[in-house]
Amino acid sequence: MATYAIGDIHGSLKALTTLFDQNTIKKDDLVVFLGDYIDRGPDSKGVIDWLISKDKDYNFKFILGNHEIMMLNAMEGPKILKDWLESGGKSTLESYNIKNYQKWVKEIDNSHWKFLESCLPYYEKGDHIFVHAGLEPGKKPKEQDDFHLFWKKYEQPEEYDASKTVICGHTSRKDGEIADFGHTICIDTFAHGGGWLTCLNVETKEYIKTNNKGNVDEGQL
Repeated sequence: MATYAIGDIHGSLKALTTLFDQNTIKKDDLVVFLGDYIDRGPDSKGVIDWLISKDKDYNFKFILGNHEIMMLNAMEGPKILKDWLESGGKSTLESYNIKNYQKWVKEIDNSHWKFLESCLPYYEKGDHIFVHAGLEPGKKPKEQDDFHLFWKKYEQPEEYDASKTVICGHTSRKDGEIADFGHTICIDTFAHGGGWLTCLNVETKEYIKTNNKGNVDEGQL
């Protein structure tokens, strides 16, 4: 059984389906998604629909991203909703064909809210810790605050733990290249912005990249 990590999808349904069309990922493999399923890209609703439907057949783990947090928080009132819309949420509501922002919460299927609420703050397996943004050194994963887990940009991350490799997204690599620091590997390769959606085999370091044009690139770190 292989263990894969998939970076920030951001509504990039075409890249996501192209990735699984390669048939590299098998039903008994572990696949950890690193958050930011929604916002900015063309089909956030389609991405969540696809993830929910395929979760029945695959061994998926879903990490919470800051964009999911923004969407959940936007239910609290107009100002927070406005902040989310300006941070990429507008494209998400467009994918649901929602035009009435007064009643937007009720127009999203309850299964999608349950999906967002069920996402994990991090996931640990063997020598790897999977997280959306990153981890603060000197604190156990369960002691981490939200800023480090979901929001901080890690352009040059510090080593978290000499015995662990951190696999993360969030800090988009706009050149489309995986950022491998040895102790930390960032696989947000800017799928929604013309870059790639990256799937990394964390044991072999082999990767597959796909994009919204249906292109595929494969290699090894």
